[in-house]
This record gives sequence, structure tokens and C-alpha cells, in this order.
Amino acid sequence: MAATVFYLDDIPEPGSIAVLDGPEGRHAATVRRIRVGEPITLSDGRGLLAESEVVAAQRDRLDLKVLNRTVALRVAPLVTVVQALPKSDRSELAVELMTEAGVDTIIPWQAARCVANWEGKAAKAVDKWRAAARSAARQSRRPYIPEVTDLHRTRDLLDLVRKAKSDGAIVAALHESGTARFTELPFADAADVILIVGPEGGLDESELSALTEAGAHPVLLGPTVLRTSTAATVALGALGALTPRW
Repeated sequence: MAATVFYLDDIPEPGSIAVLDGPEGRHAATVRRIRVGEPITLSDGRGLLAESEVVAAQRDRLDLKVLNRTVALRVAPLVTVVQALPKSDRSELAVELMTEAGVDTIIPWQAARCVANWEGKAAKAVDKWRAAARSAARQSRRPYIPEVTDLHRTRDLLDLVRKAKSDGAIVAALHESGTARFTELPFADAADVILIVGPEGGLDESELSALTEAGAHPVLLGPTVLRTSTAATVALGALGALTPRW
């Protein structure tokens, strides 16, 4: 069985002792009940990986001997998901699922038809998304924790799309009115992909027009209408097969 992954910001050189404490140490020692002699893979969440062995265990802390260090290569293309805010009961689920499916960056978006409204509480909500991404990355043993950006308004998103297009990225707006199919876009040749997922009520027509004018491609992902909380995950799975990501 592969070693469990835990995150540590500063991983020392091989032969040194790393201390896993705080929330990660508590989860490892108390929740997972990891004991002396067990292997653990450490990651800094930015691609650095280290095989280690537990040499001491306390209630909320593990001491680990670092055996080696390697750097995991980034997969290509890099994928950013612009996620319109789902309803509160499915909000963090969306983050967890797309993290497990391999997203690189997550941008929360306050779209016109969002039921959820982060006005006055955006910082706290973003922190929850970041915690959900970190937990899901650990569960799926990812060497890179997805970046979760600050909340974007539509004007911010349009600026992002224009810049991405000028840099050669493919921007796909998932929408049931798309005349092109998702599989028709040349994802395999792209260095960066941006997926735009609308809210439960769908993209507002004015938003869709503005996004298209800015350079986004409205595309049909499949024959069924998906929940906003699962659409990105399905698209990421398709990208895995359509590109060298898998």
C-alpha cells in the first residue's frame, strides 16, 4: 500500500527529522493513529515529495526521519476552473470533487444567477474552500494543492478571459446552448485551459454574450444537464482522456 500523504510547508534534507504537528500532526497521530515505524509521504503542496518513516509519536505530533526527496512534475495542460458559487450544502463538495479530479486552480465566481451570495463573508468562505481543497488533495495523494483564489465578480472574470486568450489558453464555457461539443476543442495542444461553470440557474444570457465576446467558447459537455457542483469534475475527467494529463 502506498504511504499516506501529509502536508508540511518546510521539508528538511534527507537524514533530518521533520516534525509534523498542528492540524496535520493531530490528524495523523490521533485520527489516523499512525505509529512508529510506519511510512509517510510528506509534501509541501507545491510539488516537493519526501518519503519518511515515523520515529516518534505523540498525541498531536509525529517525528519523521526524511529518507529522500523528489519533485513531481506538473501535468499539462494546467486547468483552471471558474466555479459559480453553488448552494451552501454543495459548495465544498464541488471543491472536493474537482480537486480529486485534478484541478490546478479554482476561482470562485459570484455569477448573476447564483443562489449563494458571499457578500460580506467572502474571506471566510474562501478559507473554507481552501481547507476543502487541502483535505481532498491529501485524500487523493496529490503533490500539488490546488490554488483557490479570492472571489471574482463578472468584470474580473472577463478581464481574466481576455488575458488568457491573449496568452493562448483555451477558455470553455460549459453551457447547454453551446453549438460545439466539448471534445471538438483542441485541448491536447493547449498549455492552459480555463473551464467556466455556471450556477444552478445557468449562465445569464448577458454573461454568456460577454464571455463569448471576451474569447470564451460556449460548449456542450454532454447529453445531460449536470449540477453545477459536478460539471467541473466531469469535464476534468474528459480532459484527462483527451490530453496527456492521464
